[in-house]
Parts: sequence; structure tokens; C-alpha cells
Amino acid sequence: MKPSIVILDDWEHGLARLVDWSGIQSRSTLTIHHERLPDDQLPAALAQAQCIVLMRDRTPFPQALIAQLPNLKRIVFTGTRNNTLDQQAAEQAGIVVTPTEFGPSKASTCELAWSLILASLKKLPELLVSRQQPLWRPPAVRDHLPEVLEAKRLGLIGLGHIGQRMATVAQAFGMQVQTWSPHMTPERASQHNATSVSLETLLSTSDIVSLHLVVSDATRKLLNSETLALMQPGSLLVNTSRSTLIDTAALIQALQNGRPGFAALDVFDNEPGISPALMAVPNILLTPHMGFVSEQVYRKFAIDVQQQLNQWLDEIAS
Repeated sequence: MKPSIVILDDWEHGLARLVDWSGIQSRSTLTIHHERLPDDQLPAALAQAQCIVLMRDRTPFPQALIAQLPNLKRIVFTGTRNNTLDQQAAEQAGIVVTPTEFGPSKASTCELAWSLILASLKKLPELLVSRQQPLWRPPAVRDHLPEVLEAKRLGLIGLGHIGQRMATVAQAFGMQVQTWSPHMTPERASQHNATSVSLETLLSTSDIVSLHLVVSDATRKLLNSETLALMQPGSLLVNTSRSTLIDTAALIQALQNGRPGFAALDVFDNEPGISPALMAVPNILLTPHMGFVSEQVYRKFAIDVQQQLNQWLDEIAS
């Protein structure tokens, strides 16, 4: 009987498209899911799987699920970190867990963050001319004209690899950059031509605030009703990191109150999907978690997954 391999959450069909799976299909029973499986369907759908491929952390893989999969011998996850996989529980169950390399995801996320900033300040969604929107000057632009980035202040919450890229681009636009994170120092900030400030100062004095932090106990719901109220009227909040850095209910209320004046989000609490309450907010721009999603990143994922599956099939055949 051929070994069973299941690939989860290939929403964009990138893994399926970017490599030739015929060799693996000839040696195994391969199933690729392009839609998110509901949690209550996972045990039955994965019951026969000996190897599972996870697309980043789209499907949580806790100990309770692992315990229901006695046939599972191998887990491959794309990217270098998976925050929703209980790797310790998997390894204690005798399951070998391996990541793939990542590709240029940090460049991709930085580019999307700036796309969101430019689209928001330049009002691109309202200005795009199409058959559906043929107006030369849409009425929405009459209320507030597009903004210029030069001389504005960018507040970076987090100055890791992506935050550093964000700072470099901001300086090319002629912007001032200030930063905060739980362990930020003036010396570290100055290495990237940024100023280290308190969170309160950053929120109350930045024209644009962009999040680039890892979620931890110290940063979960960092932006809540109290901290969001510090933001300037008319400011822009951008999140391409993790949704749990922001209290979504508090953000909806804050946007209704005009602090911040606008938000651009790429990450959400229950993906795939966006809450109707968030969709109903007028002063918001939303993209479906595309920060790391690019042809180059997915090609790297696909090639690494293919190589690891072939190696695993060789091992169990020998």
C-alpha cells in the first residue's frame, strides 16, 4: 500500500503549480487541499496520513490533534517558524518535524506594507479607473486629497529584518523614522537612522504606524482601546505582521472615533475570512494575508517540499 501524503492550505495553488508532482504521485497517495479544512473535519481527513505538509501556520496543529493521528510519521512545514504547531508534542509522539527554507518573504512583506501605505495615502482604491468606476474624479477624493509622504513621521513597532527594510524605504521618501519594541535601545535604533521612543510617544506623534513584531505575552493585543486612543486623528495604522497584536474590536471602535483615521490590514483573527464587523468599517483597506505570498517564496517552498518528500519516500522504501 502506498504511503499517504496530505498537503494542507495551498490556497493559492502555488505548491501544486510550481513543481512537477508526478514522481511523488507515482510513489504515494498524494492529496492537496486548496481550501481550509474546518477543525472538526481534520481528524477524519488526516486519519490515514503518514506525512503532512503544513502551509506555514494556516492550520493550527496542537497536541490534541496530533494525538488523534497515530499513523503520522512526518510533518513538513513551509517557512522557518510555525507558531501554531506543537512541535514538542509531535516529536514526543515520534514524528519527525522539518521546516523548509523561506525565500525572499521579508522583501515581499515590506513591499506589501508600502503598497498598503501608498494605496491608502494616495487613495488608489477610489482613483482606479475601470469599467465599473469610469469617473475621472471620483466624489470620494473631494473630501480629502491624496497625501505626500515626504516630511511625515513613520512609527515602526519592531525593527527586525522587515522593520529595517521599512526604515530604509521611508528615508528614501524623505520621512522621519521612530521606533519602539520591548527591547529597543537608542543605539540599535540609530544604526538604522531611526529614533528610539516610548510606545506612547510613537503612537501619539506618528503619521503612520506599521507593525513588525513577533507575538508574545508582552505584545499580544498591544494595540487596544487605551493605546489606540493615543494615535493622531487622521493617522494611518498598518498591520502586515499578526492580527493578535491588535484588539480587533477595539480597532473598529477606534476607527469609528477617528483615532487612527484609517487602517490597512493584511492579517486577521480567523483566516481565511474577515469578520463582517471589520468589513463594514468604511475607513479601512484590506488584503487577504498576502505579505509573504509571492512567486519566488512559493517556488522555494515547493522545491523544498518536493525534495523533502522524495527523501522521506526513499527512506521508508529502503
